[in-house]
Amino acid sequence: MDLSFTCKKPQVMHVVKFTYALKRFFPGLRDTPSKGMVLTDILDEIESCYPGINSYILDEQGQVRRHVNIFINGKMIDDRTRLDKELPEKSEIHIIQALSGG
Repeated sequence: MDLSFTCKKPQVMHVVKFTYALKRFFPGLRDTPSKGMVLTDILDEIESCYPGINSYILDEQGQVRRHVNIFINGKMIDDRTRLDKELPEKSEIHIIQALSGG
């Protein structure tokens, strides 16, 4: 009997979606799959695909910027500082940069 395999948790793909406001700074930006289990890992994956995007999403302390909202499966995250909570499988993540002006 060959027991050379290892049991692993299956890689579940999430999808990250962006609003037009971010797409104007990153023209190639599109819905992006991610295997990250927590938001910090997902943002790291997004940064590797679109270098510089995290500076629009996170501030210097690694917290979600004031004018950015992140929704997971339609619910806005309630903690903008702790981004290490495990996400439900096959989550849909929306990153929305709010527009302001007068």
